[in-house]
Amino acid sequence: MKTITYTQVQQLVEKLPETKLPLVYRFLLELADKDIDPQSPQADFMRLSPEERHRLLSEQAEQMKTHYEQAADERTEWQAGDFIDERKS
Repeated sequence: MKTITYTQVQQLVEKLPETKLPLVYRFLLELADKDIDPQSPQADFMRLSPEERHRLLSEQAEQMKTHYEQAADERTEWQAGDFIDERKS
């Protein structure tokens, strides 16, 4: 593939209807952000010390414990519902 210039990209963008511009803008913004920070959150996490990872995971586990305790009644209600076979015989 031959080299594409900024001018070519700009000319192509200028041909687009205005309704497509927000989509194109978000796409280009996402591409630019990925090039700036190519590291994934998982890779960042793995670079932490084992102690720091343990601290973060313990913190998240406590948050989820609280969440599940608060949602226990609702969860029990939908998990204990009737099972209906809606297939036609």
